[in-house]
Amino acid sequence: MGVISNGTTLLDAGALSVASGSMTLIKTVTISSDTANISFIHGTSDVVFDSTYKEYVFKYINLHPAVNARTLKFNLSVDGLSSTAVKTTTFFRAFHDEGDSETTLSYDTGEDIQSADGDQTLGELIGADGDQSASGFLHLYDPANTTFVKHFMAETSYSQQLDYNFRGMMSGYANVTEAINSIIFKFANSDIGSGTIKMYGIT
Repeated sequence: MGVISNGTTLLDAGALSVASGSMTLIKTVTISSDTANISFIHGTSDVVFDSTYKEYVFKYINLHPAVNARTLKFNLSVDGLSSTAVKTTTFFRAFHDEGDSETTLSYDTGEDIQSADGDQTLGELIGADGDQSASGFLHLYDPANTTFVKHFMAETSYSQQLDYNFRGMMSGYANVTEAINSIIFKFANSDIGSGTIKMYGIT
């Protein structure tokens, strides 16, 4: 059955487009012992980071720091992580503690980046207890484009060291026209104790 508006079958007439790109799993990395970081670099270990896909999605699942109260971060590169890309970003968060005594929604000026190449925060002060970790997703758009900047956005659910549930929301762009060919995930001042990241491509 077609979608009809004012007597016109929109889908059949081509007046309305519906996204039909498939989501392809490219690589899964699982950490079970302390590891400094997880990186995906084009041309290594079957990683595809080129114009094959217009969008890449990274799903990070139960990333657990080896040391308590550590911040989860990521960065992008045009040269296989030999250097990192200049970025401009935003970061805001909502939280609720287990004791139901405090809640908030706020912009976090300490976790955004203004035209700098530092690591971008995905989640702050994540706990190292057995019931604490971070899970979420990051979208990177058209990294092989050599005309425009490279946009990205992420959402993360994480358990802080003081038993708060946080939702971190971040977006921004890498202010480079070179193709992005690599990404790295890590905790500040801590190894990754355990967790999984899956890399997908969307045509």
